[in-house]
Amino acid sequence: MLTREDCLLAGLIGQGIALSRTPLMQMQEARAQGLFSSYKKLDMDAPERAGMTLAQMVQSAEAAGFDGLNITYPYKIEVIALLDELSENARAVGAVNTVVFRGGKRIGHNTDMWGFGESFRRGLDGARTGHALLLGAGGAGVAVANALAECGVQKLSIFDTDPARAEALAAQVASNFPATRTQPVSDIAALFAEDKPNGVVNATPMGMAKLPGMAIDAALIDGDLWVADIVYFPLETQLIATARAKGCRVLPGSGMAVFQAVRAFELFTGRPADPVRMKATFDAFDLPAQDAGTQKR
Repeated sequence: MLTREDCLLAGLIGQGIALSRTPLMQMQEARAQGLFSSYKKLDMDAPERAGMTLAQMVQSAEAAGFDGLNITYPYKIEVIALLDELSENARAVGAVNTVVFRGGKRIGHNTDMWGFGESFRRGLDGARTGHALLLGAGGAGVAVANALAECGVQKLSIFDTDPARAEALAAQVASNFPATRTQPVSDIAALFAEDKPNGVVNATPMGMAKLPGMAIDAALIDGDLWVADIVYFPLETQLIATARAKGCRVLPGSGMAVFQAVRAFELFTGRPADPVRMKATFDAFDLPAQDAGTQKR
């Protein structure tokens, strides 16, 4: 007989998430650990949710008995007002990508910060961290900015189409990590001319299947840079493809996607997750259909 401890019931709330790999990673890991699992894509762009608010969606999931939710673009900051408690890291970062329903309370966590940091440490080991440029100061950007500082970036320049948001994030990171010098920037070309960064991270939605393109002029990218993206559908974004072609060390969004999911699974279930197994599930999406089917069995 199944008990609640034998089940994982969760979902992902966001816009344009039809290609998300998070649901399968969570369900395959649950099944590997002997759990019954159901993980729903709750795409707010879907016609059946037209007119629904984030508050209504969170309330519906809680009423349905979900263990929790993953939260993605564009709700990582908006969701905070709907929660009862924040974990220490979510409070420090100021964004939430994982909500756990426990004891009648909604508890917000941020697994993006650890997820990006772990991906950076593994995928760009030895990269120069004297100066990095972050593109995007939204819900994902705040986590990435703090992760970069935690990974030893000495100077962090932050660009956002909303200058006030870039300024606020620069102040927040400086408060959390006093050893990291931060500055908002409004002109990326001028920054490259005056103080070229060692690396660039895209934390904007630019590059997603529904929002193609790049948040930086391709002419500014050369082989001296390392380039990271947090977008993973498509995995080879225009930014990553451009940087790779120019000889840059690159960090696709897959690493952050996997490691944030590892930590979220642990929060939902109270069980440790296997990152190697979860990455294998993620990578299976890119295999030919026959090979992917073999791997998923």
